[in-house]
Amino acid sequence: MIKKIGFVFFVISTFLSCKKEVNTVKNEPAAKTAIDNDFTTMLNAYYEEGLLFDPLRATFEGDNRFNDQFSNELAEETVQKMKTYYTSYKEQLSKYDDAMLSESQKITKEILLWECDVHLEGFTFKKEYFPIDQMWSINLLIGQLASGASAQPFATVTDYDNWLSRLDGYLAWMQSAEEKMKEGMEKGYVLPKSIIVKVLPQLEALTVTNLEEHLFYSPVKMFPENFSVEDKEQLTKKYKAMVSEKVIPAYTKLHQFMSTEYLEAGRTSSGISEIPNGKEFYQHQIKLYTTTNMTADEIHELGLSEVARISSEMEKIKEQVGYEGDLKSFFDYVRTKKELMPFTEPKQVLDNFNAIHDRMKPQIEKLFDIKPKTPFEVRRTEAFREKSASAEYNPGSLDGTRPGIFYTPIPDVLKYNTHNDESLFLHEAIPGHHYQISLTQESEVLPKFRKTLWYSGYGEGWALYSESLGKELGLYTDPYQYFGMLGMEMHRAIRLVVDTGLHAKGWSREEAIQYSMDNEAESEAGIISEIERYMANPGQALSYKIGQLKIKELRAKAEQELGETFDIRQFHNEVLETGCVPLAILENKINNWIKKNKS
Repeated sequence: MIKKIGFVFFVISTFLSCKKEVNTVKNEPAAKTAIDNDFTTMLNAYYEEGLLFDPLRATFEGDNRFNDQFSNELAEETVQKMKTYYTSYKEQLSKYDDAMLSESQKITKEILLWECDVHLEGFTFKKEYFPIDQMWSINLLIGQLASGASAQPFATVTDYDNWLSRLDGYLAWMQSAEEKMKEGMEKGYVLPKSIIVKVLPQLEALTVTNLEEHLFYSPVKMFPENFSVEDKEQLTKKYKAMVSEKVIPAYTKLHQFMSTEYLEAGRTSSGISEIPNGKEFYQHQIKLYTTTNMTADEIHELGLSEVARISSEMEKIKEQVGYEGDLKSFFDYVRTKKELMPFTEPKQVLDNFNAIHDRMKPQIEKLFDIKPKTPFEVRRTEAFREKSASAEYNPGSLDGTRPGIFYTPIPDVLKYNTHNDESLFLHEAIPGHHYQISLTQESEVLPKFRKTLWYSGYGEGWALYSESLGKELGLYTDPYQYFGMLGMEMHRAIRLVVDTGLHAKGWSREEAIQYSMDNEAESEAGIISEIERYMANPGQALSYKIGQLKIKELRAKAEQELGETFDIRQFHNEVLETGCVPLAILENKINNWIKKNKS
């Protein structure tokens, strides 16, 4: 009897257990779907809320809902809201168990956690005391938009009114910028004098009283043909008032302040370590831009090693072209060689870049089987910022209707040297920034916030890696162009040395300039502009070489371990499909891809 009861109990228990397992199996897909939906909703909320803090980003993405808005990130109220924003989403992430997330979702969770952490860390430093510089600050971006030829649309009357509203917000930011700089002066946070003097002409250019010559009046000179006479008259009146009564006085006031008391208070030191908590701030900047935990000393030593390696490669080119002097004199020879400065009109520079594109088109299929749909253009950098600007890429809109644009400064076409044009095009345009950014924006699987995410270690690392693809793309047949590529790589290796030298080892601006002059073929004016660029944004210049070396390392590993099955196009797909990610995440992804293909 006991045995019979025990058997019956066993049968009933087994039945209930099996039923429970069946129900669990049935419920798991439903639970997973609920988590997927909840996770997606959270990501979309993070993206949408983020646009409120960065409406300019929305405009550049082609999202016109916020074209009349400007977020003043210098205002304490905005800062507190941003802190709450990142803290809130970091807390929300903790409720998603990795076991219930897909591999793609795990990467997204890891990225968003990194985003929240690095921004919250950034609030502990006083970046708001440096709101304006000669290259990176928001006033320069506003100048681009004011030209009417950038992302801000000027196709309807509403568009024109939106810009006026946005300008009111920007002018409030200008006032905040002056207040923050005055506060910074009292607490030991000021720019170096050499940076301040480069800002002054940029501000002064926008104090001109002749409206026809004023950059901010440009939209009035490009009214669409379908505007009525009444609309044109009303808008002309509004824009005259805005530029004459608000914009010009604001720039005049800011120029007056920066050219007098702020310039007088400017630092004679060059590195960020000279400000309060400067060393800690620089380590944060290293993390922000390289997405690694490398120290300044480690990066400095890596830079010295890379400079030595690339120098030996340059020696080979020097011998190939028959130059008999030393490498340093060869730099001067390349800088001043007349055959490398053939242009007399700026349009010829743009035409040369388009010709480079045409030469590489037949080879691009060998390296890439997925190409962006977003169109691409080469343009000259706007005159108001051309003297202090470097070549750069501006992404197209998310929907691909606005092209990606490669801007190149041509301050003096007669002195424009072409020796690095091929590598420059590969970096800034194709397959560098244009491919990487456009393919990310066009992705149908990435959540929205990842489509516009930017990590310099990955993004600039990819662009520098792209320069090494020149021979595979049918370029670098001219030894001077190959030397130009080596020069561009040397330029990025030197950055590891001089950026850490300036900000962690007490180097002066002049020492950094001299080190660059001794080791690369850039012009002195170009080198000075670059060194001052590093002074204005510590750590950013480190990202290129750190990222490039990691991608090259991963490619070499894949080639070695996969042997004949290695497909360069698939490798590029694996690198590009994730969009911008911290380098450790990229490395883990590629390692998993290698294991999968080996098995």
